[in-house]
Amino acid sequence: MGKILSIAAILVFAAAVSGQTEGPGQSSPSPNGASEESAKAADTPGGETVRVGKVDVPAEKLRPIAVPKIPAEGITIDGRVDEELWLTAATFKDFYQTSPGDNVAPTKPTVVLMMYDEKHLYIAFKCWDEPDKIRATVAKRDNVFGEDNVRIWLDTYDDQRRAYVLGFNPLGIQQDGIFTEGQGADFSVDIVMESKGVIQDWGWSVEVKIPFKSLRYTAGEGKHWGFNAARNIDRMNDEFDSWMPDDRNVSGFLIKHGRITGLNEIKAERTLEIVPSITLSQTGRRKRTLPISVAAANPYHPIFNPNGTIDPGRFVNDPVEHDIGVNIKYTITSNITLDAAINPDFAEIEADAPVVTANQRFPIFFAEKRPFFLEGVEIFQSPLQPFYSRTIVDPDVAAKLTGKIGKNSFGFLLASDNAPGNYSEDERNDPDPDYRPSDEFLDKNAYFGVLRLKRDIGKEHNVGFFSTARIFPRNRNFTGGFDGSFKLNSKTVMKFQALGTHSRRYFYDPEENKTEYRTGNGVGYYFSVDYTTDRHGYFLEAIGRSRDYRADAGFTRRTNTNSFFAANRFSTKSRPNAPIIRVNSNQFARINLDWKGRKQDGVAGVNFNLSLQGNTFIYAETGYGFEKIYEDEFGPTRIPGVRDGAFFGDAERSAHQGYFSFNINKTFNKQFSAYGFVGTIWNALDFDFGAGPVFDRVSPPYLEFLERYMQDPDTAGPYPAIDPGKGKQFDMEAGFNYKPVDPLNFSFNYRKSKLTRNDTGRDAYDTNIFSFRSTYQFTRFIFTRVRWDYDTLSRGAAGQMLFGWNPNPGTAFYVGYNDSFNYNGFSPLTGQFEPRFERNSRTFFIRASYLFRKSF
Repeated sequence: MGKILSIAAILVFAAAVSGQTEGPGQSSPSPNGASEESAKAADTPGGETVRVGKVDVPAEKLRPIAVPKIPAEGITIDGRVDEELWLTAATFKDFYQTSPGDNVAPTKPTVVLMMYDEKHLYIAFKCWDEPDKIRATVAKRDNVFGEDNVRIWLDTYDDQRRAYVLGFNPLGIQQDGIFTEGQGADFSVDIVMESKGVIQDWGWSVEVKIPFKSLRYTAGEGKHWGFNAARNIDRMNDEFDSWMPDDRNVSGFLIKHGRITGLNEIKAERTLEIVPSITLSQTGRRKRTLPISVAAANPYHPIFNPNGTIDPGRFVNDPVEHDIGVNIKYTITSNITLDAAINPDFAEIEADAPVVTANQRFPIFFAEKRPFFLEGVEIFQSPLQPFYSRTIVDPDVAAKLTGKIGKNSFGFLLASDNAPGNYSEDERNDPDPDYRPSDEFLDKNAYFGVLRLKRDIGKEHNVGFFSTARIFPRNRNFTGGFDGSFKLNSKTVMKFQALGTHSRRYFYDPEENKTEYRTGNGVGYYFSVDYTTDRHGYFLEAIGRSRDYRADAGFTRRTNTNSFFAANRFSTKSRPNAPIIRVNSNQFARINLDWKGRKQDGVAGVNFNLSLQGNTFIYAETGYGFEKIYEDEFGPTRIPGVRDGAFFGDAERSAHQGYFSFNINKTFNKQFSAYGFVGTIWNALDFDFGAGPVFDRVSPPYLEFLERYMQDPDTAGPYPAIDPGKGKQFDMEAGFNYKPVDPLNFSFNYRKSKLTRNDTGRDAYDTNIFSFRSTYQFTRFIFTRVRWDYDTLSRGAAGQMLFGWNPNPGTAFYVGYNDSFNYNGFSPLTGQFEPRFERNSRTFFIRASYLFRKSF
């Protein structure tokens, strides 16, 4: 069960039944129905109010607000909002404090202004405040929601399904993304726009200029866009002020927004963007001096074969390499976009954070960071994740068509991936043909196809179709199915997905203990009901995948499983001035069964989430559960008198497990914030995999075998099968973020995970991961960054030094150095202990790209 009990429950509840209003870093169920009251508003005289839920809203806020048109290029973006043209702009004022307060008066006033010309949308924010208390730094793009900021949502199709969310700090630094109803915000998407902010003696202001060609939209006579604006005051318990009120008793977020109109004279443009890129790199790495087959014939092991073949390796400096690619984006219409990438440069400037890999049975999810796959990513998201773009590792060419016509959204992607057939030089040149890759796979590409269709039904329902294909020699996989979301009433949302998969590939059969090339068909399903009000909510979920379910273009954590989950939430009323502002408590239960009806695991528990004064948040959770595993999940089933099974001893293992976890997050001031987590699981299962050279297996049969082997290898007997057993797991994480001066930022994170077996008292693993980051932001677009990670399990460290210039999405210049080394670690070639310092690889690189943009 591992960390699944504590961490998975946290994630599920945070997303499913939080019941809080949306603020920085969180998304949640929200209000409703300005659209339902618009008819009343139309008949209500100006200056009067209309009751929406439990809030009296000025009638003019419920009518579409007309945005005036101005002469082209009439505004200079300097952040000061001092041109006379702003006096003619549409005005959005009289905000509500929606968090921590519940639609009460805000602490500070805010005004938003809006107008447009035929090519641009202009927005200005005026935020009154005490200048010396404003929290703002020259931050990295998409990293401003941890300080004072403003933001807007533009639902450019007025369909209440998705909206651009555009945020700005007091200096005009941008944070942009896509908000998708039911999924939250994704800030990995960048759009081209211009913004500037200034701090003045009365507060701060921001001016923004957004080219319409940077957006996907529908416009014209009678067309509306959904709209809302908000302000976040960080020091005041993360206060969140919204132009439209938030009725917490109604599920949804975009449905409660207001509307703008009058965008009738936008000049339609077809835009072509070309971003050529080049990466020059020089890499040195340790390479083998002996063929793989030679080392494998007599492998070194510190205990079982200390005299085995040792490959000392050698450090080789490769010649300078260049990688040239191009990304192309063509806006066919204002609502349809074609993207293409030819030999794209997908070198990742920011690497994945290190994670705990010891004692893991299932794959770990890593978020996508590559720009090509982030464009229109929301259309390809669904509960069962049949498409996971990181399965396309190294594409030679890729193309994608996305858009929306009327009520129909679509996405179509094709890609050719070079990675599966791209074997290393050592593998290609091994003298033993058994160790060389087959010509059937050598230099062969995997081909991907993805089709996504969605149809809106009314204002709050949709149905969709999803299909994927991945083709590689002797491995063909196809998925297809339907999904949908239906709002049953103002408080309840139901979602479903059903997929079928067809594969022609190798499948392992534990009954026969062999891998067979055959056809396999599988099914996957998802169903959920989410009920949300301010003080109460519940969430029901069922999700499963059959044994032969395969989605090779997607992400699948586990097959042959059915999970049934239920949660209930109670919340206190928000009291912004009380010591404890709000308390959420979730009670939950989950059980997992395989497709034979055998129990896999289950849990029941409760958690408490407290919001306190002084930007302090506390989370505690406790529960009790069980975990059961079977040897056919790990290898062959036993046949008495014929063969042993995958387990030593009993063919089934089970454990009753209690757990407890505690989190705290605190922002002390604009310079320093910190967080911490501790958790313990009693009777967590050690799967007896071992954890690399540092931690060998510690099960009783293995230790007994080891003792016999040390005395006399000839009489030690056979190497024992794995013997999973119970233990105590302890997890801890702590970190801080420190800004000694505005341009400089330090962050540090420490994570520990340790599992000690009950039967032997030995540590199955004890891993400690240290991560340090530092960024100095010279200007909005120029920065330097240093990163360092160290993992005691592998005794490996990785670091990066980077200088970057990134004036807009697409145009960038980087100079960097990456390094990877061991200290008192183990050779990546043989696993042999190496005292002191040994470098594994290092790379110098220069990467440049430039955005060419032409409109027609």
